[in-house]
Amino acid sequence: MVLPSSLPIAVNAIKFGTDGWRGIIAADFTFDRVAMVAPIAAQVLANVYGETTGNRKIIVGYDRRFLAEAFASQAAEAIQAAGFDVLLSESYAPTPAFSWAAKKLNALGAIVMTASHNPAPYLGLKVKGAFGGSVPAEITRQIEGLLDGEFSRQETPGSLEIFNPWPSYCEGLRAKVDIDRIKDAIAQHKITVFADVMHGAAAGGLAQVLGLPIREINSDRNPLFDGGAPEPLPRYLSQLFRVMRTHGRKDSTNLSIGFVFDGDSDRIAAVDGEGNFLSSQILIPILIEHLATRRGLTGEVVKTVSASDLIPRVASLYNLPVFETPVGYKYIADRMLESHVSIGGEESGGIGYGTHIPERDALLSALYLLEAVVQSGMDLSDIYRGLQSQTNFFSAYDRIDLPLASMDVRARLLEQLQNQPLTKIVGQDVVDCNKIDGYKFRLADGSWLMIRFSGTEPVLRLYCEAANLEAVYERLNWAKDWANSLS
Repeated sequence: MVLPSSLPIAVNAIKFGTDGWRGIIAADFTFDRVAMVAPIAAQVLANVYGETTGNRKIIVGYDRRFLAEAFASQAAEAIQAAGFDVLLSESYAPTPAFSWAAKKLNALGAIVMTASHNPAPYLGLKVKGAFGGSVPAEITRQIEGLLDGEFSRQETPGSLEIFNPWPSYCEGLRAKVDIDRIKDAIAQHKITVFADVMHGAAAGGLAQVLGLPIREINSDRNPLFDGGAPEPLPRYLSQLFRVMRTHGRKDSTNLSIGFVFDGDSDRIAAVDGEGNFLSSQILIPILIEHLATRRGLTGEVVKTVSASDLIPRVASLYNLPVFETPVGYKYIADRMLESHVSIGGEESGGIGYGTHIPERDALLSALYLLEAVVQSGMDLSDIYRGLQSQTNFFSAYDRIDLPLASMDVRARLLEQLQNQPLTKIVGQDVVDCNKIDGYKFRLADGSWLMIRFSGTEPVLRLYCEAANLEAVYERLNWAKDWANSLS
């Protein structure tokens, strides 16, 4: 594997981010380091959840990245040697499948080898708790705190068994939807289903759940991800766009839908019957409508501060309360554990459900979207346009990441925002500034621009929602010029 010259080659300290520890294979992410981290993570899980589960069982899983199964085997052996009973997956599977297994099998938690949507040189280690979701930050801090100390192992090794995570997971997903009606619609050619699994862990997953074939692309194992990244963004989806548009020209009599799954199948995007990209900013309102009207679900709608203004408007149609969090699915999961939630989602594609595990799950989202199309008889974009009309809210959205020259530049920009707050953007008065996560400026015309800093690298994340794409890019370009002027 050839690493781009722009990638750092120095070995970085083991640090857990919002969902796990990630690093470059053979530089940061090595067999020795995994063998050190995995049993410590298992011990912290035992300290936190052992009294609840009453056992020392740990799930170990992996995705389809380079050497992922070998790293998983190394982790499993190290955890077993530390006195834990290990269930090691016999194959790749979605990260949510291992979270599901942790809860279903009453394990202490799961250790999953995955770097999610990151480019090919990366691999990572996610830690899931007994409750079926990502562990909170205080637990990963405990793991980090033990890395430089002495780790005492039990003298007696635990057991190690191989298990198949797919059957129980698929059964759990089928129970959430009217699976027979979906299958009938596909079998009768009322709907054609496409899926771009991006060479990742969702490969074969939708077909397993449905029990019949679908039109899947990029289903082979390719750890280089065609030179891109397994992230559900339009720039990586040219093949899916082409395939679906060709299908639409040949057969316009039935509905069609395309799904996009990231590398470990916890993020989703979609493509409508005309070949248009649908981000989670569009999918979440559709899912709210479906869950409320056809499934009768109640409970909070949880959104991150960067999510579309359409979401609370659609929630209000069905008298559903809305709770807003900082950016990051971990905040949504935390809310799911303490409140009655129907759906929670973030703009980057992570969507989860209060009736499931507190974990984003792309395959379940795909099933709910399929059910919405089958039961309504409408294309996803038609459902979305109907919601726009009902709420009288029409908007466009985009996000860009702006690399900065250094962390010093980052510090100057942050100081400017703190000490000299912006009062006008593209000639529009700033009427409000939400600081729950970064700086979200709401403008007089109802649009908003959000400026948020990466916590670990010199990158500025810029988000905008406005009346149309022209206005969106005007505001994003203004923000880029503002940042560059202070560099």
